[in-house]
Amino acid sequence: MGCVAVSNVVPFRRVAAPPPSGEREAGLRRRGEQRVLMETVYALGAMVVAADDRETKLTASRLQVYGFVTIEELGEDGRGHRLRPSEAIRASTERPWRLAKPLVGASVTIPSLDGFLFEAEPVNMPA
Repeated sequence: MGCVAVSNVVPFRRVAAPPPSGEREAGLRRRGEQRVLMETVYALGAMVVAADDRETKLTASRLQVYGFVTIEELGEDGRGHRLRPSEAIRASTERPWRLAKPLVGASVTIPSLDGFLFEAEPVNMPA
């Protein structure tokens, strides 16, 4: 028997209402801010964000989630403590941040469990 085409299937698609212009404009503005911040960091290599600049910190934390920038919180001695995305999203206003381009060619390691992934000899399996 052959395959019979069914022509009585009707897709039900929801027609999304266009977002109110205020929300749309805010989204476009936010994306524009992210692009400008990312381009600035990439052009300079690194930049410092003031401790009380919460908006820039929130924008940077969004970029960090996707791996576009790295964030370090600067201590009183000037040393940086690298922040994870879960720490950065809180956007503390106590200390300034240093934003930098992520390292190029940072390798992702695959952990080996008891040499399991990198065995040179075939595993003897009972038949």
